[in-house]
Amino acid sequence: MDALWIVLALLVAGALGSPVTTLVLRLARSVDTAERRRDEPPEPADQPQLDLPAPPPEPPTIEVSLVPPGVLRGGLVIGVLERLAVTVAILSGQPVAIAYVVAVKALGRYPELSQSPAASERFIIGTLASLLWAAGVATLVKVYLLGFT
Repeated sequence: MDALWIVLALLVAGALGSPVTTLVLRLARSVDTAERRRDEPPEPADQPQLDLPAPPPEPPTIEVSLVPPGVLRGGLVIGVLERLAVTVAILSGQPVAIAYVVAVKALGRYPELSQSPAASERFIIGTLASLLWAAGVATLVKVYLLGFT
């Protein structure tokens, strides 16, 4: 029965962490946008307003090979692996291994992060959301297993 709970924890931490992280990143972007709007001076009412065209119904797509290097590619796969590693580290009683996961991720992304402050901010927010999700899931399962073993 313990093995079933461990597999369930890995599935929940790995798979459901992506939507949670995406939600946190969207929330951060909306808060940032709202703050920028608040800091901008209000537009005078007597100035003519520009009529902008309607946005396209679907966002444009781009070939992965054409994405500039400043954009953090592979983040979804890296995030899933990160959450799995954190979950395994906590369930196996080795939380120090989380430091290795974070260090490897940061070192691997350093060239991209050093060139783009926006990418650095997304990296930090995404990593923290991902780590907190995985740690929360693993901790809940570990407490459950220790309480009923």
